[in-house]
Amino acid sequence: MATNITWHPSLSREERSSFTKQKGLTLWFTGLSASGKSTIATALEQHLLHKGVTSYRLDGDNVRFGLNKDLGFSEKDRNENIRRIAEVSKLFADASVVSITSFISPYRKDRDSARELHDKDGIPFVEVYVDVPIEVAEARDPKGLYKKARAGLIPEFTGISAPYEAPEKAEIHLHADKFSVEEGVQLITDYLVEKGLVTLQ
Repeated sequence: MATNITWHPSLSREERSSFTKQKGLTLWFTGLSASGKSTIATALEQHLLHKGVTSYRLDGDNVRFGLNKDLGFSEKDRNENIRRIAEVSKLFADASVVSITSFISPYRKDRDSARELHDKDGIPFVEVYVDVPIEVAEARDPKGLYKKARAGLIPEFTGISAPYEAPEKAEIHLHADKFSVEEGVQLITDYLVEKGLVTLQ
């Protein structure tokens, strides 16, 4: 634990929002590998940017090339992975950016901790459950991960040899095997507009 540190106040969120003309929030995508999280999140990021809403996507694989390259896939490392991303996402949201995270984040307590981190500072947190049956995810398997997991080459693989705890009260529940990417993006956008979280140009 760090010692001899003091929090240095920054600009207020209200001041930043008044000049950027938008409020920050976190959209937390969760779901099985190959559920379509990253595909929908990327399309949403592009759509929001085209509509004048500054957004940025944090992707599960991408952050492991840098910020979280020291972490593996044990439960302890998965916990730390999500803890760090929750903190980073909150910083983006505090800077008036729509932060879009795309992580399996299989443990409910980790997602709840991410939510609580935002809630205590009054930053909106929207959980998006990208839900597909595991048979559909496994049939897609674009990275060949399920095949490797079935062969015992990947230990602790979510949905096969490690658990996935589905959200119980996600703000947005997408049955991604029943909607196109475009329809998913529209459903999320409609929710954000309806709740007054974003204003589109």
